[in-house]
Amino acid sequence: MSVRPASLLLAIALGALCTGPAAARSTDRSQPMDIQAGHQSGSVDYSQPTTLSDGVKIDQGTLHIDADRAVISFRNGEASQAVLTGNQAVLKQQMDDGSPMTATADRIDYDMLADVVVLTGNYTVTTQRGSTSGQRLTYNLKSGQVDSGGQDGGRVKMRILPKSQRTQN
Repeated sequence: MSVRPASLLLAIALGALCTGPAAARSTDRSQPMDIQAGHQSGSVDYSQPTTLSDGVKIDQGTLHIDADRAVISFRNGEASQAVLTGNQAVLKQQMDDGSPMTATADRIDYDMLADVVVLTGNYTVTTQRGSTSGQRLTYNLKSGQVDSGGQDGGRVKMRILPKSQRTQN
């Protein structure tokens, strides 16, 4: 099956999970995407969501994603939304400057039609420059606007490392 999650999963890593001026590895988009899962179900005409489960692993260039489950919805035969869930969905990618980026969350929603990514539930995004964590982070890929906040009285936490403490690659 030729599921087209490349654009949706890459956009998650490319935009939503980057803090600082470094961009996610732009050449990853031109690499083949390898997807592994213990189980896959969906319709061949994409009239129903495609569900991947039992240890979903997605690799494309330097992008590596691990999730317990991925559900990809379609509109007019094209992927329109992806939801990654699990104990913690994990995304790792090398940035264009060579530095690593890691993001984890209980749930990652990507609305491809609105170009919005939402990390929900104990999210953490870590880069060479520092980290941010909380309960909910929304990133608009079109505008670059990031909004984060704690739910139920929780707080957003950020740590920005001084340049002298940043690791060099």
